[in-house]
Amino acid sequence: MEIDVPQDRKSTFEPKVVKKRQKDISEIDQKIISMYAKGMTTRQISDTLMDIYGLEVSEGFISDVTDKLLSQIEEWQKRPLNDIYPVIFIDAIHYSVRDNIRRLQNRMGNY
Repeated sequence: MEIDVPQDRKSTFEPKVVKKRQKDISEIDQKIISMYAKGMTTRQISDTLMDIYGLEVSEGFISDVTDKLLSQIEEWQKRPLNDIYPVIFIDAIHYSVRDNIRRLQNRMGNY
């Protein structure tokens, strides 16, 4: 991908998506993969990248990035499962001590 950076004589231009002297845009790939993992469609991902970064990305590019994961996803789905998985259920009630003390003081003050 060729990046055309405008001339800036005072060095005030700060690119948002691809930083100065950056040759790797794998961070964008990771963001695309993260959004895809959260269930977003390629169109939604494309729209989100446009809204946030002003970066116009085709749905085909997004598909190419997410296709890199398909082999890992299939491998994970076909992994052998354990016979037993331990599960712990924890339940708790939180009482505010200050509120309970105030209630007790109010009750005691009425007697």
